[in-house]
Amino acid sequence: MQKRVLGKNGLEVSAIGFGCMGLNFGYAGTVSRDEGVRLIRQGVDRGVTFFDTAEVYGPFTNEEMVGEALAPVRDRVVIATKFGFRIENGKQVGMDSRPERIREVAEASLKRLRTEVIDLFYQHRVDPNVPIEDVAGAVKDLVAEGKVRHFGLSEPGAQTVRRAHAVHPVTTLQNEYSLWTRGPETNGILDACEELGIGLVPYSPLGKGFLTGAMGKDTTLGEGDFRAILPRFTPEAMAKNQALVDLLKRIAEAKQATPAQIALSWLLAQKPWIVPIPGTTKLHRLEENLGAADIVLSADDLVGIERAAAEIPIEGERYPEHLLAVTGR
Repeated sequence: MQKRVLGKNGLEVSAIGFGCMGLNFGYAGTVSRDEGVRLIRQGVDRGVTFFDTAEVYGPFTNEEMVGEALAPVRDRVVIATKFGFRIENGKQVGMDSRPERIREVAEASLKRLRTEVIDLFYQHRVDPNVPIEDVAGAVKDLVAEGKVRHFGLSEPGAQTVRRAHAVHPVTTLQNEYSLWTRGPETNGILDACEELGIGLVPYSPLGKGFLTGAMGKDTTLGEGDFRAILPRFTPEAMAKNQALVDLLKRIAEAKQATPAQIALSWLLAQKPWIVPIPGTTKLHRLEENLGAADIVLSADDLVGIERAAAEIPIEGERYPEHLLAVTGR
């Protein structure tokens, strides 16, 4: 597996990471803890060194799964987790990035992850009630104490990134970015990363499964699948957005690859400091995702994709309004 470096402080990870959320949270098709542990370890065996989780996934159970899976190989992997939500009675009930809460989350996550240090600690969403300087300062203290190695932000606005970075270096941003979610290109996030030397970790790099070609207008989402509330996953939107999948299929056929591999390879080709974190519950999909790192898209390929994609309007917002409202702040 190829390696990439995130940020200026030498955080080296596999070129493709593993987003662990969907193993037991957010989707209808989850797996048992034992199955999740096994799949994570199979990822390690295949060269994955970068695993992403969060306290709110479950809550808590995803971190516990990741901690169990990676404890035997802790010195070989990078673990990212997140703080920033208030959790009561097992449910997310708003935001809380007060410094004292950040410390509480760090201590609890360290125990669940069975580790002495969190490699990468993200603020999950920007808390409008806590100055980002206070958030960065709290993480800076944890870094000084040896409990955290690197600081990250998820879905911030570009100015928030600059303010945080002035207090403590931001190693990585985690924003949604893919061929059908291209906000980072226009909202200043890619520019801020380039300017400040920050890595980008795209989540949902396969469009929450849609860009794999395995979904369509006739897909029925199971009970508990959060995609059911997303505007892009109505039958009407999926029917219109099928044109983008068809484009990926055409390119994949020419490259003897799959649509998912082309989608991931496209992301890798955008910048050398981009590391996508696709998730899956299946070994063959994990292997398919990792195979994307070996696919080379030429300059002509990329120009062709860009031209073709520009002719395909994307139907539907990526989130409903109440979830969009907590991004880009």
